[in-house]
Amino acid sequence: MSDRARKRGGRRGRQKTESRAVPASSPYITRKIPEYVLLDEEGLSLIESNAETILQEIGIDFRYGPALKLFKEAGADIDGERVRFPEGMCRKIIRDSAPAIFEQHARNPDRNVKIGGRHTVFAPVYGPPFIRDLDKGRRYAMIEDFRNFVKLTYMLPSLHHSGGTVCEPTDLPVNKRHFDMVYSHMKFSDKPFMGSVTHPERAEDTVSMCKILFGDEFVDNHTVVINLINANSPMTFDETMLGAAEVYARNNQASIVSPFILAGAMSPVTVAGTMAQILAEAMAGMAFTQLVRPGSPVIFGTFASSISMQSGAPTFGTPEPTLVLNGCAALARRLGVPFRSGGALCASKIPDAQAAYESANTIQPTMAAGVNFVLHAAGWLEGGLASGYEKLVMDADQLGMMAVFAEGADLTENGQALSAIREVGPGVHFLGCDHTQNNFKTAFYRSNIADNNSFEQWELEGSQDAVSRANTLWKKMLGEYVPPALDPAIDEALLAYIEKRKNSFADSNI
Repeated sequence: MSDRARKRGGRRGRQKTESRAVPASSPYITRKIPEYVLLDEEGLSLIESNAETILQEIGIDFRYGPALKLFKEAGADIDGERVRFPEGMCRKIIRDSAPAIFEQHARNPDRNVKIGGRHTVFAPVYGPPFIRDLDKGRRYAMIEDFRNFVKLTYMLPSLHHSGGTVCEPTDLPVNKRHFDMVYSHMKFSDKPFMGSVTHPERAEDTVSMCKILFGDEFVDNHTVVINLINANSPMTFDETMLGAAEVYARNNQASIVSPFILAGAMSPVTVAGTMAQILAEAMAGMAFTQLVRPGSPVIFGTFASSISMQSGAPTFGTPEPTLVLNGCAALARRLGVPFRSGGALCASKIPDAQAAYESANTIQPTMAAGVNFVLHAAGWLEGGLASGYEKLVMDADQLGMMAVFAEGADLTENGQALSAIREVGPGVHFLGCDHTQNNFKTAFYRSNIADNNSFEQWELEGSQDAVSRANTLWKKMLGEYVPPALDPAIDEALLAYIEKRKNSFADSNI
């Protein structure tokens, strides 16, 4: 495929696609409510000071030669793999070049998302090796499950982003499954998506596929893929993650530098100690991306959970991670970069009451804290070991409510509703007045999962619980799925690239 054809195809591939199967919605949330900040200036300054102490005195291990070279050239102290940073060095590198807000482009421009500032983007679950649904229970995920999750996410208007590893397709070789995963996001959805980070070569493959989809020049000048770069807490970055981050930063693509914390095991048991460590790790990783390519988009991320001090198992929906989430969101704003955290997290094995309240106890503080990129916003079960079909659509329903909440109160003339109050007056109901008749279709959020009918009607319709209704819903959605149009020339080029690359090396399970 020639460069000219690729560029022409890339423009066609980015043109607006329409499908009656996908409801109209906003491509992302712009919050009209203020952030709820739990730490005052004194508390935030204390955490920042403690993070600087960690960076100066203790240091961060970077197990990657090119990173050590860049940090040495920038003025850090290098002792083997340990990097110690002069006071303020990482903060200055980040603030001098990392964008506070950036746009991730989708192949459908109407689905571009803005990340940072007052914007919030919801993305689905990431990483589980297992799948669960009401019919077949828990099982290893397959590529067909992956495709189904991409299709469902495409059709769910409250999910703004296609995500990344929505589940691990265990029926494909480990070293080749990234091709099928990235292609599925490109083929079955036109929302923005995430790339592969499990090896630097797989990151390179992702960028190459993006260049086929969007065109070489467009990719170099625009962010089209975002990626999750985890620190190996405590205070360590490994070669795999740093190599992938380097690939993406060099190509002007976005990285979420995200310490992965189980407090009590990978950080101190205290909220303040955990926040200081998270900030130190995140700043060191973000500084690396800016040394690779100043101005490349980067997100301060954190995944923080507490653990059961009896069993060592992670717990979710508890107060301490909520305090960490809220504090780190404020620290990210002070640093001047977008923030990733939160989601609909739970430890429950099935989408039951525990899953509901633990997820609610995470997603509501996520919105209140003003998180910009919300990974695991829908579909998460079993502490991240399973992606749930029913959980995906149940969570998406709640995300729709969060979007309405983020709009705040309507204070327009229509929102004030004085005309209705004048028309109705004392002692008469509002059901028949003009204002109600003009607004009833959009006045209140309508859940597609909850049952609000009478007991008799509910019983007549089969006495179904929410999980059963969600089971019916996701099957109906897949039955109605219509793929977004993709330029045949681009599709052909993507498949040819994948076939050539897969044939160039043997299958492996590492």
